[in-house]
Amino acid sequence: MINAIGSAIVLAIGLAMDAFAVSMCKGLAVKKLKWSHMIITGLYFGIFQALMPTIGYFLGTSFEKYISSVDHWVAFILLAIIGINMIKESMEKDGDEQCDSFTFSAMFPLAIATSIDALVAGIGFIGAGDLNVPFTIIAVGVFTFATSAIGVKIGNVFGARYKSKAELAGGIVLCGMGLKFLIEGLMETM
Repeated sequence: MINAIGSAIVLAIGLAMDAFAVSMCKGLAVKKLKWSHMIITGLYFGIFQALMPTIGYFLGTSFEKYISSVDHWVAFILLAIIGINMIKESMEKDGDEQCDSFTFSAMFPLAIATSIDALVAGIGFIGAGDLNVPFTIIAVGVFTFATSAIGVKIGNVFGARYKSKAELAGGIVLCGMGLKFLIEGLMETM
C-alpha cells in the first residue's frame, strides 16, 4: 500500500511540473497579482491534469486485452518519451511571451497543452503494476492545483529562472517512474 501511495505521489509531482512551469510564466506576466489569478490557474491546470489521465486510462483499458502482455513496456516508453521531452524543453531557451490574461480563451489552451502528457501517462497506468489509479488521479489534480497556484506567485516574485529547473526535475521523475514500471513488469514475467 505504501509503495502504491508513494508511486502515485511521485507521478503526481512529475506530471505537475509542466503546469508549474507554465504557471510561473503566467505569474511573470502579471503586473499586479491577485488571489483570483492563483485560484483560476490552479483550477484550470488541476482539473485538466486530473481529467486527462482519466481519459487516457479508460482509452487504455479499452485496449487492455491487446496490450496486457507488453503493458510495462508501454508505461515505460510513454513515460520516458514524456520525461525526455520535458528534459529537452528545460534546456531550450524560448523567448515566448506569456499573456497576463486569465480568461477562458487564454487559460483553456494552456490547460490542454500542459495536460497532454497526463493523457498519455493515463494510458500507461495500465502497466503500472500496483498503482492505485483513482488515488493517483486525485493526487495529480490536487498536487497540480497547489503547485500551479503557488507557481503563479513564485513567477510573479522571482521571475523565470526556476522554469527550466522545474521542467528538468519533472522529466527526470517521469523517466524514473517509467523505468520502475518496466523493471516491475519484467520481474513479474520471470
